[in-house]
Amino acid sequence: MHYPSTIQNLIECLKKLPGIGEKTAERYALAFLDLDQDVIDLFSKSIADTKTKIKRCSRCNNLTEDDLCDICKNENRDKNLLCVVEDPKSIPLLERIGTYNGYYHVINGLISPLDGINPEDINLDRLINRIKEENIKEVIIAVKPSIEGETTSLYISKLLKDTDVIVTKIAHGVPLGTEIDYVDSLTLELALENRKKVDE
Repeated sequence: MHYPSTIQNLIECLKKLPGIGEKTAERYALAFLDLDQDVIDLFSKSIADTKTKIKRCSRCNNLTEDDLCDICKNENRDKNLLCVVEDPKSIPLLERIGTYNGYYHVINGLISPLDGINPEDINLDRLINRIKEENIKEVIIAVKPSIEGETTSLYISKLLKDTDVIVTKIAHGVPLGTEIDYVDSLTLELALENRKKVDE
């Protein structure tokens, strides 16, 4: 079906979002026609604001509208703990769990020589300087279980080898309720490496 250019342009814009194909973009574009004007105004303003108001926290590299993000502004968090994540979207996931009360540092990617991404490309110097300046006691590396994730974890650990900083990483393993036949080999390998003693 041929739509008026305004709707067709909206469909093309929506298709640029990850995971949205032609049919979904078409459905979303037509749904806009049924929204109230104030919702449309808020929608368009929010989209524009993401480009004009959102920037990176000067301390941890998280997303913020101010110089410091809300987590870095919070004086009640544990100043000894720093959780290193690959990108800003990991932070809300960890925050939802509600058990971690330290600070974060976003490194914006993982070391991947095959893709031309080296340690200097993800600004690890800034991370190491922060750890030393803020006298961090433990660094928790929370990145995806992949070759790139392991490489990055080992590299950070190596940089902190001659310090008193404890470097840990989140455990990766077989999720509860999963049939072992369906677990991929890397997950199984990590599960074996991160095995724990069964308490009596």
